[in-house]
Amino acid sequence: MQEKTTVTEPIDVIEKFQNIDLYINKYGQKLIDYLPDIVSALLIFIIGWWFIKITIKLVKKIFKARELDVSLEKFLIDLISAVLKIILFITVVAQLGIQTSSFVAIIGAAGLAIGLALQGSLANFAGGVLILLFKPFKVGHFIKAQGVEGTVKEISIISTKLLTFGNQLAVIPNGKLSNDTIVNYTEEGVRRDNLIIGISYDSDIKKAKEVLLALLMEQDLIVKEEGKMPMVAVAELADSSVNLTIRFWAKLEDFWNIKFYTVEEAKSRLEAEGISIPFPQRDVHLIGQDK
Repeated sequence: MQEKTTVTEPIDVIEKFQNIDLYINKYGQKLIDYLPDIVSALLIFIIGWWFIKITIKLVKKIFKARELDVSLEKFLIDLISAVLKIILFITVVAQLGIQTSSFVAIIGAAGLAIGLALQGSLANFAGGVLILLFKPFKVGHFIKAQGVEGTVKEISIISTKLLTFGNQLAVIPNGKLSNDTIVNYTEEGVRRDNLIIGISYDSDIKKAKEVLLALLMEQDLIVKEEGKMPMVAVAELADSSVNLTIRFWAKLEDFWNIKFYTVEEAKSRLEAEGISIPFPQRDVHLIGQDK
């Protein structure tokens, strides 16, 4: 006797097609309902992306016109681009009906955590941005800051490197540098020196002034123009000397040679005219004791 075989495949196929039809009807309707939001989100993304590209090009032109430092320019452009893209992302997501408050909270919390962890580095970073933006000095300038004098070798976002007189490299954090006094000796192109030379009270003051002024006037590299004429004057009546001040202006490249030459020649010429330059002395009296 043969067993009967039950054919169930046609029924299963029909049920599957019915389920597919239900899914299509269910989710197709939802897709139709969301279609305006999807289209508007897509339009916002395309227009926003185009706006970001136009904005970045405009910012680049502005930065080039202001001749910003290359490293600062790149950083600011990257920062502006990142911020605009984050805003665009949140706007597109919000248009799709997704709650964006969680995204904003996560970004805020991450920013706060990073800020607390890198507080010192961020201060140096902000200082570097200020220095590169406002340019109180440039590479090659001779400055004095944080008790260090030297030529600026490199300006980075975090620190500034100075090359001192002794050819030593000084690295100063930009946070401290931007919040303290900076003396820039190079910016104006010329410098004024103020040498103090003391003569004895017995010496002829007028004669000493004539000798020193003649020394300044004969040097062609000393600036001689209105408002910057060399001068010699009595600065102080000190305990053991009459102190004369010698003031002159000179270009940066000539300044130190003029200074060294003037100091040496001043002593020689004053002594040649019989004008003595006193130096500290002490009289020691020894009192003998009876044996």
